[in-house]
Amino acid sequence: MATAFSPTKLTATVSSLHGSQENRLSLPIRLAPPSSFLGSTRSLSLHSSPKLNHVNVSRRSPVVGVQEVVKQKKPTNSLLITKEEGLELYEDMILGRSFEDMCAQMYYRGKMFGFVHLYNGQEAVSTGFIKLLTKTDSVVSTYRDHVHALSKGVSARAVMSELFGKVTGCCRGQGGSMHMFSKEHNMLGGFAFIGEGIPVATGAAFTSKYKREVLKQNCEDVTVAFFGDGTCNNGQFYECLNMAALWKLPIIFVVENNLWAIGMSHLRATSDPEIWKKGPAFGMPGVHVDGMDVLKVRDVAKEAVTRARRGEGPTLVECETYRFRGHSLADPDELRDAAEKAKYAARDPITALKKYLTENKLANEAELKSIEKKIDELVEEAVEFADASPQPGRSQLLENVFADPKGFGIGPDGRYRCEDPKFTEGTAQV
Repeated sequence: MATAFSPTKLTATVSSLHGSQENRLSLPIRLAPPSSFLGSTRSLSLHSSPKLNHVNVSRRSPVVGVQEVVKQKKPTNSLLITKEEGLELYEDMILGRSFEDMCAQMYYRGKMFGFVHLYNGQEAVSTGFIKLLTKTDSVVSTYRDHVHALSKGVSARAVMSELFGKVTGCCRGQGGSMHMFSKEHNMLGGFAFIGEGIPVATGAAFTSKYKREVLKQNCEDVTVAFFGDGTCNNGQFYECLNMAALWKLPIIFVVENNLWAIGMSHLRATSDPEIWKKGPAFGMPGVHVDGMDVLKVRDVAKEAVTRARRGEGPTLVECETYRFRGHSLADPDELRDAAEKAKYAARDPITALKKYLTENKLANEAELKSIEKKIDELVEEAVEFADASPQPGRSQLLENVFADPKGFGIGPDGRYRCEDPKFTEGTAQV
């Protein structure tokens, strides 16, 4: 029998959510204890939590949201990574940082145009996830996509050339900063509009499942979708969480929560700032992890990727991180509090990894300096290559266009207007 809406009943229902422990455990979703979240001065807690693959994602059973996935306590003499793994992580993070620093220089020298969004400070997230993937796994990014492409194996030459708008770029100079794509590396693109990449990533994950279950191919490919906290209030996010959970798609949704959506604080923009909780609401594990620690990110990523390969479905991972520069190179970064910026700068993920490697005698200062020198030379060479590369030809302008009605790109004589030498007359020459 239907009952009328009652404000009193609603209040009672909401109040019960914060009632006794017994009441909380009877809810369909059991929430983790409060965390030191979003700019708190307290450090992230390292309490023991259920492993991802122990979380029951059955639609008929309770779903447990885990705040932070931590391995069972290891002996004090055990290491989280081998020397080879540590050096690989360090090299990838140094590549990301050095490349982005060089981008800033080139942008201010007039070598790049449009909006350029840098990844400084967030390297632990890209490296922690992507270096666990195979070449046939897919990555979908955002407008802050240079480092995701580099981590996935796209060469520094190809990325830098794309930023310079040169024909040797990974998109032949037509994509630019926000649209890195490489079919060879299954880098399925950066996307300028927030949320745009999530449906693409969901489709890629569906492709893997279809190959495996319908075409009976030996396919264990997974997809990782990266996006920011600002995207998590958009419809595509919720629609794709639902679809991925419903069909148990092999996808990991990675929220790079850097606390700011351009100039809007995450705390002011969402009713519940703990994004990881939205995973259990759709029937998948939700995890919150320290995104400034590559080893913690990698630990969570291992479990999420393994679950996806086993056919156990999606995972939502919220990485709490921070960007060390403004939203883009056109942003003077005057809105964020200086103390907040200093707090996160002191937790630089590269410095933290370097400390771990040296303190645990996995690498010495000379080895790390050698990596830094190698990357500096690689990035310098990428700039030289991009600068010397040719501009795209006029004939490339209207390639890959689905429709070109007469009178727009085609002149009365039936020829492309761009083929007319006077086509760019009166426009700025770059």
